[in-house]
Order: sequence, then C-alpha cells, then structure tokens
Amino acid sequence: MCLRGTVSDWLAVFSGVPQLSVLGPLLFLIFINDLDYGIKNWILKFTDRENFTKIFGKILNVMDTVRLQEDLIEWAEEWPMMFNASKCKVMHFGKKVMPDYNMRGQHLLTVT
Repeated sequence: MCLRGTVSDWLAVFSGVPQLSVLGPLLFLIFINDLDYGIKNWILKFTDRENFTKIFGKILNVMDTVRLQEDLIEWAEEWPMMFNASKCKVMHFGKKVMPDYNMRGQHLLTVT
C-alpha cells in the first residue's frame, strides 16, 4: 500500500489492527465505529501507539453511578473482549460521589 509516497511492508495479521502502520489508525476507527452503541454515558475512542477507549459521565447521585457501572458491564458483555483490569483505571473529578467500579468482578483502581 502506498499513501503520499510512504510504502507499508506486508505483514501477516491474524487479529486486531497492525501497530505503527500507515493504515492502522484508520482501520482501528473503522473496526470500533459502533463501539459506543447502547452506551448511556460519553465515550472517547482514539489510538496512537496503543488503542484507548474511555467511558465517562457526570456523577451527581447514586443513580448516575449505577448507570456508569451498567455501561461498563453491558459494554464488556456486548464486545466479548478480555479486559486487563490492571490497565483499566477510574479517575474522579470533584468531591461529591466517589464510588468504586468493577469490570467482570475485578475492582478497578482509582487514580488521581
């Protein structure tokens, strides 16, 4: 493949998106285009050297907390992926409600 004078080498890919390639970021966006289907909160999807997805929401009460936790559970079930809980983090802004979250029974670390 040649794009603006840059040629990519051939690479056998058995799953996922090839890293550090010319088409990798575009393929990533095509593959995850419908990733946010059914999510009630906001979601950000981007890639640089790794692929990242962030689900976030405004938490004003317990129901907002429940809604965000449900998004995590439903999202994990909808996209049967193995999540590495040690790479999943929770960050709180403000001082109102600071609940704990989990993904597939594993507690998610809260960071500052």
